[in-house]
Amino acid sequence: MDRSIESRVNHEVENWLRWITRWRPATHRGRSRLCRQCFGSPIIASAGLAVDVPHVVQHALSMRMKIVIDASVDEYTELNLPMLAHELNLSERRESAQAYRPAEGLDPEFRGLDLDPQPAADAPYLFTFSELADQQPPEPQPAPRRSVKPDVNEPLAPAEPLPPLSPEEKAILKAEMQLADDFATQVGIRVCAQLTRERPRLLAAIAQFVEPQVQALLADLESTLDSPLWPRNP
Repeated sequence: MDRSIESRVNHEVENWLRWITRWRPATHRGRSRLCRQCFGSPIIASAGLAVDVPHVVQHALSMRMKIVIDASVDEYTELNLPMLAHELNLSERRESAQAYRPAEGLDPEFRGLDLDPQPAADAPYLFTFSELADQQPPEPQPAPRRSVKPDVNEPLAPAEPLPPLSPEEKAILKAEMQLADDFATQVGIRVCAQLTRERPRLLAAIAQFVEPQVQALLADLESTLDSPLWPRNP
């Protein structure tokens, strides 16, 4: 199976093209702040979706490209950056010990979006998903430093503190993090280049499935607007 960056981009583009045929405009209120994943994104610009495209449509493609970049960086890290891979494995095991993670397991088009809709004044929440996700485990208790590196398959208790790093380990970890960042940048450039080649198909899907629904919404909004300055129908 071809696992090149370009083939992965093509695969996720095909998934997005299938999803866009089922897209419908949301009925809930819009976002209260800009999406860091999409606003000013070179991925969205390379795909040609930076102007006059609903955010949800942009976000679905952006998150699918993030899957491509993250998977490539993870593979590179596991193969070439042992210190960083070990630290990431420890962190992942600690996070997996948390009781509840509502953002886990979502489809790509929903990842990175607000967990909760905007609250209504007459319908306060008893609790929100964000509050549940922000709950912290109990304060960790001091534990003796272990000289043997823990087994990566051994469960890590939420309250167990991570062992401190030596200055030499910190220097190695910092260098490996820079290598991972550089590789992620290279992958991102290749993703953007491939999206530029896919732009005609992406724009054709927008014109066929998105634009008619947006125009219908605008026409419905225009029909419901009223102004004292406008002539009323007889």
